[in-house]
Amino acid sequence: MLLSLKSGYFLQPNVPQNTPAAQKRYFQLVQVEENFRTLKGDLGIRPIYHQLETRIEAYILVSFLAFALHTTLRARLRELAPGLTPRAVFEKMATLQMIDVVFPTGDGRRLTLPRYTHPSAEVQLLLDRLKLTLPPQPRPHLSAGDIPFAIL
Repeated sequence: MLLSLKSGYFLQPNVPQNTPAAQKRYFQLVQVEENFRTLKGDLGIRPIYHQLETRIEAYILVSFLAFALHTTLRARLRELAPGLTPRAVFEKMATLQMIDVVFPTGDGRRLTLPRYTHPSAEVQLLLDRLKLTLPPQPRPHLSAGDIPFAIL
């Protein structure tokens, strides 16, 4: 039997399986399908055809970590900010940016001040609601050519 959902179609067996274990397994399959949609949609993870085994493993690891963070955010939103979706949080947080302010010095070196932009009132409210704090601004570093070193 083919059933239609808002987000697509799925197959349901004709044999009724009303046992709790079968229902749980079916619910887990639905969650797996939803997770694949999340990976492709919210996280923008697409298939990449790597040739080296180490790159394939790294891609799987990064995809899994992104999914784990997304799932953690969804659970946190359910608890602390019901009604918000991870996608809405990603869109709001996209206004935070990391920039490098570079000052050339008189002796040919460069002073780099990595800084993130200050959150807007809306983003700060979201951070407060989720009980998150931004880390302190990174330390500046001075570089001579291609060799950077931190200023303490």
